[in-house]
Amino acid sequence: MIKRRSDTCINCQTCNARSPLFNLLSQEELKIANANRFEVVFNAGENIVKQGTSASHMIIITSGMAKMYLEGYDRKNLLLELIIPWKLFGGPGLFTDYRYHYSVTALTETSACFISIENLRKVMRTNPDFAESLLKHCSMNSVLNFQRLISLTQKQMHGRLADVLIYLSEKIYNSRIFDLTITRQEIGEMSNMTKESATRILKEFEQAGIIKLETKHIELTDYDKLQQLSLRG
Repeated sequence: MIKRRSDTCINCQTCNARSPLFNLLSQEELKIANANRFEVVFNAGENIVKQGTSASHMIIITSGMAKMYLEGYDRKNLLLELIIPWKLFGGPGLFTDYRYHYSVTALTETSACFISIENLRKVMRTNPDFAESLLKHCSMNSVLNFQRLISLTQKQMHGRLADVLIYLSEKIYNSRIFDLTITRQEIGEMSNMTKESATRILKEFEQAGIIKLETKHIELTDYDKLQQLSLRG
């Protein structure tokens, strides 16, 4: 873990790839957001956020990729989503009990920008458009989690795994051909099944001609069939 300010993350005013939310802020408001802000570079496998620890910052991934997950009983994790630039996260704990209610771990070398929640509160009080956009951002995250809950509790394993592959294709890699950043274990955690079950169903999909699979390289060859599996559950 390296604390630094990179060439592309000197301050919020001059950030050349700023989160769209921050485009709503004036230069003076950006100065407030930038106060006490810091950037940290995490190696793959390092924790960015630990479930249950004190929460004092909103966090933006500025490069790399991370996973957000719930730590359950008996060391069983539920992977909620993958985080790519410029995803803002921090969770409801920032506005309630000041605790993180999930963990976030870097999947690759990942840069994260930490912004003081107290400074964001100051900006929210003076800029209603920013406050509304932040509320919409958090609400959309809740909606997506509700949709995941339906998938995980009401669909069979084939439907759940189809949902994961569609999510990876449409939301993360923006392609029907991609190299996985996550492991078979993490695919299982994302679809609420064991690693062995996830591996078996991936093989079934391959045998049925729905995907082509070579180690971590995946091609979704029959996307219509995959969508049908998702809809049927």
